[in-house]
Amino acid sequence: MHLKHYDCIKANAQSCGECIQVAEKCGWCTDTDFLKQGESKSARCDELQSLITKGCTKAKIENPRGSTSINKNKPVTNRKKDMAEKLKADQITQIQPQKITLNLRSGEAQTFKLKFKRAEDYPIDLYYLMDLSFSMKDDLENVKNLGTDLMREMKEVTSDFHIGFGSFVEKTVMPYISTTPARLLNPCTSTNNDTCTSPFSYKNVLKLTEDGEEFNSLVSKQQISGNLDSPEGGFDAIMQVAVCGEAIGWRNVTSLLVFSTDAGFHFAGDGKLGGIVLPNDGKCHLENNMYTMSHYYDYPSIAHLVQKLSDNNIQTIFAVTEEFQPVYKELKNLIPKSAVGTLSSNSSNVIKYSLYLPEGVSITYKSICKNGWVGTGENGRKCSNISIGDEVSFEIAIKSEKCPPEGNSETITIKPLGFTENVEIVLNFICECECSKDGKPLSEMCHNGNGTFECGACRCNEGRIGRLCECSTDEVRTDDLDANCRKDNGTDICSNNGDCVCGTCECKKRENPEERYSRKFCECDNFNCDRSNNKLCGGHGRCECRVCICDANYTGSACDCSLDTSTCLAANKQICNGRGTCECGVCKCTNPKFQGPTCEICPTCPGVCAEHKDCVQCQAFETGEKKDTCKRDCSYFNLIRVKDRDKLPQPADQSYPLSHCKERDANDCWFYYTYAVRNHTEREVYVVDTLECPAGPDIIPIVAGVVAGIVLIGLALLLIWKLLMIIHDRREFAKFEKEKMNAKWDTVRRITPAYCRITPTNVRSENNCSGCFLLFTLQISVPLKARGNSV
Repeated sequence: MHLKHYDCIKANAQSCGECIQVAEKCGWCTDTDFLKQGESKSARCDELQSLITKGCTKAKIENPRGSTSINKNKPVTNRKKDMAEKLKADQITQIQPQKITLNLRSGEAQTFKLKFKRAEDYPIDLYYLMDLSFSMKDDLENVKNLGTDLMREMKEVTSDFHIGFGSFVEKTVMPYISTTPARLLNPCTSTNNDTCTSPFSYKNVLKLTEDGEEFNSLVSKQQISGNLDSPEGGFDAIMQVAVCGEAIGWRNVTSLLVFSTDAGFHFAGDGKLGGIVLPNDGKCHLENNMYTMSHYYDYPSIAHLVQKLSDNNIQTIFAVTEEFQPVYKELKNLIPKSAVGTLSSNSSNVIKYSLYLPEGVSITYKSICKNGWVGTGENGRKCSNISIGDEVSFEIAIKSEKCPPEGNSETITIKPLGFTENVEIVLNFICECECSKDGKPLSEMCHNGNGTFECGACRCNEGRIGRLCECSTDEVRTDDLDANCRKDNGTDICSNNGDCVCGTCECKKRENPEERYSRKFCECDNFNCDRSNNKLCGGHGRCECRVCICDANYTGSACDCSLDTSTCLAANKQICNGRGTCECGVCKCTNPKFQGPTCEICPTCPGVCAEHKDCVQCQAFETGEKKDTCKRDCSYFNLIRVKDRDKLPQPADQSYPLSHCKERDANDCWFYYTYAVRNHTEREVYVVDTLECPAGPDIIPIVAGVVAGIVLIGLALLLIWKLLMIIHDRREFAKFEKEKMNAKWDTVRRITPAYCRITPTNVRSENNCSGCFLLFTLQISVPLKARGNSV
């Protein structure tokens, strides 16, 4: 719960006025019968919704709100430079509205919008402050031209333009300048035969004037002077320009100070080098347009300059040489509404709001600048690059955290730095409720007039306490009064959960403001009830006197039993699929074989398709195990035939659960169907009326394949056998050759005769004849015999 809710209760507010100052969301119940026994007056102060929950009607809740009203809202001026009619500065409006009244309730911010527009041809005062130290000799002509250029440029910006001129060098004491008589007359070195003007601190050469010719003439006549150190005494000059308004001629218009130099600057503390210890007093010390106290007062500090420039709405522009640009850019960051460079009609402008706030009042900004740029936080206080004619706006929120001691109104002003216009804001603080106006002082309802009855309760007079101001602070504890705070004449006062005040128990407050003791003797509380999931009353009820009062659709000691059956609703829209009961939002399956959140799982049961297969088969095709009992067992669904599978219903097209099935019969034929339950009771089966059976075998290819296989196997066996025989013969022949080589040739020659070839015409026998043959048979030789002409 929001922290502010805790603040309302913990504040211990004793009246409506105290309550509404605690926080924006705190309200006060004015119903006289609102408080329960044991509750103190501070219980009337609570967050609005909490009061309503505890029984206080909206009409009885005091909750005043803040408001914003615009008292002066003159529109910004829209005019052109070339308009014949010339307006005075006080006739031109650049900021709107001009006066606002805010009624502030503690903790509640009031927001309003400011509009700012740079008016064309708005009067401008420009004072040109030139450094005439010797180091500026090389840049003197550029500086003179810059002054002339400024005059010309500003004439383009506005027709109501005043310009003035001043110069500075340094404090006229050692060691800043040479104090020898000759050097006081001519501080420049004699080697160059230069003639310089005598040194001085600051000189107001020309008061702000419309005469541009006089300005140009005086600027062109300026001569340099001389000093000894590099930093210059420009801060002394700036201070005198800021505070000598009458001598300079500042008007109540846009005021610009152009500071031109080529060196750094002395600041507070540097005067000690010349024996000057008195801090700058921030006052005007011009005599005959010369600063006469430079030898007496130290240089001003940066903060002192910022204050005086801001007080007099002077915007500073530092026109410096490139070498010192970084130094003056850092200085620019410290001086609001300042810039580094030369002035132009499109110079950068930063709008910042400065104001002094009463204690307890805070302010936040949001800027809506050019090109839709939005800034918040510190960036919400400014808009950059505002040209003449541009319009920007700011959303400003002001909030009060408490009422001032006397409750009096306060007035603050908001103004853009560098401009004289401002917005006046009147702050009224809502410190009391409207109902307090009807209060009855010394009311009899407040124990014989010991208080004022207002806003449904007694606001006790000083020295009196109690809900009805019935007790004096001097007699808050006595034995007689304590007896009224003991339940059933027991020993515990207020059940040890409260204090006995004026004979009435005021229950203790817990660390958590949501936890409370109640009843006459503080015997009840709202935090000691049963819990579920670590939540009091399961998060579905409220605890009253240690008993849970359950919300609708919940029951049980910890309100953890839901009466809502939507969590038990199965996909077929049946409670627990018709197989159980819904208890505390959880299905209790009556059949132990079913399980799951909605009793939809049965590990030992066939699926939907297998369950209805036989009945679909017998109704659609008059086959299957139930074909003889089909009418008796399978009339529980409506059968719808379709031509092909594409005609079957699809799950995406139906608003009820649908199962697609594919089953096979005894002939290995497939059939397809869907099973669904419509309107929780009507069962539908769509079936494809054509069986999908496998085609019969082709005998001839099978036989041919078998025969070819046998032949091929036979040929393979023969080839294998032949190969084995060849291998065997080769092995035997090799063995024979080996044995032949190992024969005993001497025996062979002894028993083996030689045989001669016999021819039909001649038979010869000789041992060494050619053409003889040797025959061996078991190592026994058989001689050839000639039988006529043949062998």
